[in-house]
Amino acid sequence: MSRPKILLLTPPMTQLNTPYPATAYLTGFLQMHGYAVEQRDPAIELILALLSRHGLTEIKAELEANFEDVPPEERPDEVQTFLDQFPAYYNTVEPTIRFLQGKDPSLAMRLCSRHYLPEDLGFDGLHQMEEIEGPEHLGAAFGHVGTQDKAKYLASLYVAGLVSVINAGVDPRFELSRYGERLAASNPSFDDLHDSIEGQETFVDDVQKTIILAYLNDTKPDVVGITLPFPGNVYAGFTIAQTVKQWNPATKVVMGGGYVNTELRSLKDPRVFHYVDYITMDDGERPFLNLLEHLSGTRPEEELMRTWLRKDGRVIYRDSKVTHDIPHKDTGTPTYRGLPLDLYLSICEMPNPMHRIWSDGRWNKLTLAHGCYWNKCSFCDVSLDYIARYDEAQADIILARMEALIAETGQTGFHFVDEAAPPKVLLALAHKIIEKGLTVTWWGNIRFEKTFTPKVARILAASGCVAVSGGLEVASDRLLKLMNKGVTVEQVARVTRALTDAGILVHAYLMYGFPSQTKRETVEALEYVRQLFKAGCIQSGYWHRFACTVHSPVGKNPEKFGIRLLPHEDIQFASNDIDFVDPIDCDHETLGEGLRRALYNYMHGMGLHEPLNIWFDQPVPKPKIPADFIASALHS
Repeated sequence: MSRPKILLLTPPMTQLNTPYPATAYLTGFLQMHGYAVEQRDPAIELILALLSRHGLTEIKAELEANFEDVPPEERPDEVQTFLDQFPAYYNTVEPTIRFLQGKDPSLAMRLCSRHYLPEDLGFDGLHQMEEIEGPEHLGAAFGHVGTQDKAKYLASLYVAGLVSVINAGVDPRFELSRYGERLAASNPSFDDLHDSIEGQETFVDDVQKTIILAYLNDTKPDVVGITLPFPGNVYAGFTIAQTVKQWNPATKVVMGGGYVNTELRSLKDPRVFHYVDYITMDDGERPFLNLLEHLSGTRPEEELMRTWLRKDGRVIYRDSKVTHDIPHKDTGTPTYRGLPLDLYLSICEMPNPMHRIWSDGRWNKLTLAHGCYWNKCSFCDVSLDYIARYDEAQADIILARMEALIAETGQTGFHFVDEAAPPKVLLALAHKIIEKGLTVTWWGNIRFEKTFTPKVARILAASGCVAVSGGLEVASDRLLKLMNKGVTVEQVARVTRALTDAGILVHAYLMYGFPSQTKRETVEALEYVRQLFKAGCIQSGYWHRFACTVHSPVGKNPEKFGIRLLPHEDIQFASNDIDFVDPIDCDHETLGEGLRRALYNYMHGMGLHEPLNIWFDQPVPKPKIPADFIASALHS
């Protein structure tokens, strides 16, 4: 094979507001090395095909066939409501999608009238809030002149309602930002995924297949690369691979991405390679380059790097040391050419200004460095390459990449997707942006460390920083020390307040259920969070249930954290999360419901003066920490 033509794909489902960046990184890198590369995003094209007049008509026919023998009163509420209200959904779907694409802003007035969209599906949360707060709730959330934002919020609820119809009546695997996630997440066996791939195609599968075949006939690739960033992309990724092999068995299919890097490190099942020829691990640039050279006949198979393949019926792993990873400074500038940037949807899932940044508006995505400069947190996959190998690029290089992307896309918004943006590089970049007079808007993930003083926060804000997210995790000094987080609650309070005072929105990642965490510590963590919201230190947050992974210090040394790992099945496919026994008797599952309930209200500015026990369905201990702990920390 001469130099192969390459097609790179992101399977459904990922964010709808911006392309997942993996194919953009790899496309820019391979084009720099002289390869002919195309990239496509079936994730956005699938949702647009479904949420159209033609798509809804097909969904209606599918529902009528599926529930023909089911009396209306016994059908799922979503299904019957959609069938009853079909003309309203049919007439509003395409104008609403165009509005979310930014193509018809004048529709906002009709959307805000509350008489245009049917509000039977997807609006339950809003209706509950209006029962509590009164009909003026949206006016308070968006103000009297926030018409566009309010309309975007209502349109997003409408989209979520339509997706719930597909999930309830057409394909139970389908969700807005994931697809068949249960089939792939930490599943030691390939059986479930294999049976689903080989089973009867669903309506959604058929739509996806039509989209993929159009790509293949248009680009005629020799190699198709499929990124699998999350468990919710895996089912669709394998069905895409199946379609490629049906189209042309000689076309080589390569998989990689975040899911592969964390979950497929013990792969043994040869059936995986019915659909895919190669699976590359960790950073894709060098393994993919070596593989393309191998397919071109210029590199022997023995010199493949971090690559799974099947040979003589067995799964084998090639990891030659004759080549090394590409330094971060040499990976080139991502490119979005080939992706339909004008078709993405700006989704507003809730009024909270920080929370909505993830899904509202399109962001150019960049990394300042490879890996994590801290690389010590005991809950994190610190043994894996994407965390462990730290390699930063200089501020001049990052700035040049930003300017190239602005020239290509015409958009000046950037999301730095580092695990934790290195403060040294971040500050140097901020100074260069200011010196050059460049107007950009950016946000990213940081550690709440002492480096971020009020002065530094003001410099970051002046350079265009509008938001940051960072890990407060368990909000308990004992547990923060145990997890080697390197911060204290007082420090987080001061740093987040400095950022907020500079005009930067702050989102806190929160965790519960860490080994040895007691009910009292969980409730006191919520009290710290309440005080942080009340003091204006943070504007948004999200509670994650702790998961023990095989690649983390907790998973590798469970005795150090007082837990016992449970035996697991023989790993033939995926492995990441591990079940464990914690001798501390604490119902984390039930507590989690209360934590999420409280946080939802705090993000809406409600309940900040209420006692904590109102959020829980079980008795909880009264926190012993002072009610002015955060206020005192800010003034000390």
